[in-house]
Amino acid sequence: MGESLSTKIETIKVCHTLLQNPKFFSLLVQIDTELAAQIHATPCACGGVRHRANYPRKPRACPREIRHAFESRWSFCCSRCRKRSTSVSVRFLGRRVYLGLIVVLIPQRRSTHSAAAVQLCDNLGVPARTIARWRQWWLQRFATTTLWSQVCARFMPPVQTLDLPTSLIGRFIGSPHVVMVRLLNFLSPLSVPT
Repeated sequence: MGESLSTKIETIKVCHTLLQNPKFFSLLVQIDTELAAQIHATPCACGGVRHRANYPRKPRACPREIRHAFESRWSFCCSRCRKRSTSVSVRFLGRRVYLGLIVVLIPQRRSTHSAAAVQLCDNLGVPARTIARWRQWWLQRFATTTLWSQVCARFMPPVQTLDLPTSLIGRFIGSPHVVMVRLLNFLSPLSVPT
């Protein structure tokens, strides 16, 4: 039927250990590589070939060991019509400079105001006003996205929007890395303009 509330809360706490796990970030790179390969293999509507035309990124709160893999947002440009095609991403959430994982985990962690939460935010170099913007986005703008309006009714009982993103994290089951991969994949349509 699903996990108990205490199990879900524990999963959310353990998910924060992923922030210091380079192997998890490497998994995100692998997923994005596969998503980009799908776009690259598909010809443009005009029949042209898609060539790589990556966007440079300056990722923040990214482990140093794998930063190089996060310095590009993979994208393609048609050889004929020049139309750009960017694949969805589990590494990035829109145009934010912070990684998607950070935008998901830090707002709900910082809202606890525990010493450990504040220390984590300080270590990652995320200013309090940035976290406040993210919380505002989760609480006000996320619920108005096309993604959420199309899928919110699928969650039963309904996700508590006043407790986002924590209430959404709790709806995905599995080990912490599986929960985060599933959640980031769920959010991936938000990584490209609609």
